[in-house]
Amino acid sequence: MKKKIYYLTGFMSAGKSTIGPILANTLGWNFYDLDKEVEKNERMKVVEIFEQKGEDYFRKSETVLLEQLSQDNESIISLGGGAIASDINFGIIKSTGKIIYLKSSPEMAYKRLRFKRDRPAFVFEGEEVPSKEEFLERINELLDSRKTYYEQADFVIDTDNQTVGKTVDIIAKFIIKDSLKD
Repeated sequence: MKKKIYYLTGFMSAGKSTIGPILANTLGWNFYDLDKEVEKNERMKVVEIFEQKGEDYFRKSETVLLEQLSQDNESIISLGGGAIASDINFGIIKSTGKIIYLKSSPEMAYKRLRFKRDRPAFVFEGEEVPSKEEFLERINELLDSRKTYYEQADFVIDTDNQTVGKTVDIIAKFIIKDSLKD
């Protein structure tokens, strides 16, 4: 029997951590949130890992756990926003499952992220709150750097103007249909 693993990817706040457990529950599958797994393993929040040990350390931990989780079956794995942008991780993901890209616009990402201070990519210098333009510029830079990876998804769904329930329903139908092909 072929392994069934579906990786949820997308920009921060696209809905991966919200949709993932509901989707897994709907299918009766396992759910893993890669960022949460790193936090559990390291016993500290992602933002603390970035601050205390650096991004390289975080990315290495992320890869080790991704490799372990990719051995499971009937699983939904929610990737952190930048996890897919590593060639090593991308290789693991493509060789062990299918990618579902939860797409959201820079404007929607801004609306969802503007008051959050727990995202390493949005820790700006000083206590000053960045302007909307600075924030959007950072979002667009990150989206551009990940675009090549996101565009190789097996399934894309726009999460901007869709309810969580509808999104889960659409993805579940895709997975069921896709699973029957094997």
